[in-house]
Amino acid sequence: MNRVMIDTQVAVTLFKGRTTGLSQTAQRLLDRANIQYSPMVSFELELLHEIGRIRLGAADVCGYLARELNVVESQERLSEIVRHALPLRFTRDPFDRMIVAHADLLRVPLITLDTTLLAHYPRAIN
Repeated sequence: MNRVMIDTQVAVTLFKGRTTGLSQTAQRLLDRANIQYSPMVSFELELLHEIGRIRLGAADVCGYLARELNVVESQERLSEIVRHALPLRFTRDPFDRMIVAHADLLRVPLITLDTTLLAHYPRAIN
């Protein structure tokens, strides 16, 4: 089975039981692929919870995704992801940069709704 990564916004979208804004290609991948997320997604979810942008924290969101949708955290070493992120200069957002670097390191598609990621990562799919 093929592997695909999701970003933070897609993780929240799936947690809410939606696929709004995702193309049919992205939806097919979500149905058929081994769906994973970077540990940076978990970290960003927790920070979004701390500032009140989302109601539940990373443990709740990621726990639901694992239990209900079989979406799991990818296990590559952080040092490898950071080295891969260093030359990526399309954004100053550390979360976006690390999430793209992680997907690029693995050479897998990244399902995202973020227009910046769609414009700068050739394997990005909305």
